[in-house]
Formats: sequence, structure tokens, C-alpha cells
Amino acid sequence: MKDKENKPYRTLSAGVVIVTQEKGQWRYLLLRAYSYWDFPKGMVEEGEEPIKAALREVKEETGITDLEFHWGYGYRETPPYNKGKVARYYLAETKTKNVQLLINPAIGRAEHEEYRWLSYEEAVKLLAPRVKPVIEWAERTLTNKTPAP
Repeated sequence: MKDKENKPYRTLSAGVVIVTQEKGQWRYLLLRAYSYWDFPKGMVEEGEEPIKAALREVKEETGITDLEFHWGYGYRETPPYNKGKVARYYLAETKTKNVQLLINPAIGRAEHEEYRWLSYEEAVKLLAPRVKPVIEWAERTLTNKTPAP
């Protein structure tokens, strides 16, 4: 797999910035693993399309299957981290509010300890610096300040 500049990735993970409407306001789904908050995501398997991996990971980690990609399939990626890993995120809406932190059979427990539906301002405070440009892109897209590519 290669990035936008045609350079090979060491590893690529894919996920979704999931939003829902609550009292006319957008809320972002964040998951916590240890002390790190992030959007649902996971490794893209060999031969798997990143969008398919993102959908699979969302279902495996949250039980959510009703994603609507109103803004298309544009995405944002993090800079490389953790030995060259890059995370790619798509943006989608769900009507599902009850998240299920499902057991991962490979590790015998859920991958995350907690989830929260948060406002943009609340979410930005919890996210790692490498993910902040992703939520900024999502917020600009949601507020129509820039079109999603």
C-alpha cells in the first residue's frame, strides 16, 4: 500500500471519525484504551481496501454498522508515528447512540475501556496531538467551512 506521494507505508490503520446529532449539535465518538483517546480504527489487512478495514474495525470495536458517508469518502491521515504507522480516517454519521465495547477474541477482552460522545471542544482536549488535525478537518467539513475532498 502507498500514500498520496506514492511512498510505501510501513503499516496503515484505518478508522472512522463517527459523529451523531444531539440537540442540533455534532458529537464525536471517542474510545479510550489505557490513557489514550482516539477514534475507532485498526490495521488494514493484506489485500484489504482501507475503507473496508475502517468499516470492519468500527463494527468490531463498537458494534456500529449504520454509518452514512454524507461527505463522501475523503479522508485525512496522521503523520507517521510508532515506527512509521499511519492512521487514515474517514468521516461518517451514525444514528446509533449505544456503543458496544465488544470482546476481541484475539486478546480475550475489549480493546477499549470507555467511550464518550463529545463536543468538538471536549474531544480536542482529549486527543493526542497527531490526531488533532483529523478532528479539525472533520469539524471544518461538518460546519461547511471547507468541502470534504
